[in-house]
Amino acid sequence: MNYFTETRRVPLGTIARTGSICPESGVWQVVGYPTTTAPIAKGNRMPPYAGVAVVWALIQYA
Repeated sequence: MNYFTETRRVPLGTIARTGSICPESGVWQVVGYPTTTAPIAKGNRMPPYAGVAVVWALIQYA
């Protein structure tokens, strides 16, 4: 990679709340219980889970 093509990823474990913009494409997991995972693309809004606002954590890059 050179200076112009290098992309930086946010670290695994980064959190994002429902309604915020997803900072990194990958697999995200709800923090807490009940939990689930979902593939979410960078730039999309973080969704609620079971109709409730939640905190998501990035667990795997896309």
